[in-house]
Amino acid sequence: MKTFQKLALMGLLGGMLTGCCTTPAPPAGLAEVSPAAAAVPGTNPLVRDKFTADPAPLVHDGRLYLYVGHDEAGEGEMFNITEWLVYSTEDMTNWTDHGPVMKPTDFAWASKDAWASEVIEKDGRFWFYTTVEHDDTDHGKSIGVAVSDSPLGPFVDARGSALVKNSDTPDGPHWWDDIDPTAFEDEDGTVWLYWGNSVLYYAPLAPDMISLADDIRSVPMEHFVEGPWLFKRGDLYYLAYAGIDETEHKWEQIYYATAPGVTGPWTFRGKIMGIAANSFTIHPGIVEYKGDWYLFYHNAAHNIDGVPGALGRRSVRAEHLYFNEDGTIRPVEATTEGLTLPRQD
Repeated sequence: MKTFQKLALMGLLGGMLTGCCTTPAPPAGLAEVSPAAAAVPGTNPLVRDKFTADPAPLVHDGRLYLYVGHDEAGEGEMFNITEWLVYSTEDMTNWTDHGPVMKPTDFAWASKDAWASEVIEKDGRFWFYTTVEHDDTDHGKSIGVAVSDSPLGPFVDARGSALVKNSDTPDGPHWWDDIDPTAFEDEDGTVWLYWGNSVLYYAPLAPDMISLADDIRSVPMEHFVEGPWLFKRGDLYYLAYAGIDETEHKWEQIYYATAPGVTGPWTFRGKIMGIAANSFTIHPGIVEYKGDWYLFYHNAAHNIDGVPGALGRRSVRAEHLYFNEDGTIRPVEATTEGLTLPRQD
């Protein structure tokens, strides 16, 4: 059993034994815009008044939107992610806090856990693919899909049931292997979904965006653990992800692979970023915005009002991302300066 699987199982069992995992009710609707609650300009972490994790950037109509999970783990909890929040910017310096856009129990079939997600625009609507805990009718982590007419939500369940549930991948190693969806629209208009923990799954979506168009397949990926992020630059397809090489470290680092097509064949290219400070997990989100590329990630180095960061109290950050002439990605160092650092030529 991999290190993450052991830690996750220990944390989940601990939560059940101590009864620590009650989810507080989030505020109804969208929060009012509060500049004071947004980022301190140009520094890491991007959000300083809340613990946030699993960043998912989306560019729409000249603005960058950043979807995150709201970490609220208390003492003795591994994770307690209660809702999804969204922030936006036009200049990567000044961020606006738009508040919550959805909570896990907005899926009537789900019980808790606002785990990692990605939003994609298709045909004028915004499709939110995300991870939640299914209720007892199909125990385990599942992928839901919600939809909105605005990138700010609110998002509502688009199909009334899980898009992918634990029983759909019976050969998976455990009941949390269906997590962390990343959605990507290929040049022919087909939207592809990659996801997984320990096993990397993928499938094309049907035109309705709420069902799979073909069988679920898996692909081996060196060091893969979780958090895939699929994107394209030029003629190359990229898959960044959180992985573990236990010969180097027992915590997650960000690795990537490239391919000539959306389904591969994938070539492992190496590491983008090392371990996250004070956090076993790390989660990439990569996007081009106004001609520049950015890497979003999280660590747990931030304290809020005397409450220290921890595995379940993480903070989203961003750095510039650079490519070599051959398309490979230059390694990125996590910094406190973040996007205030001068861009390289």
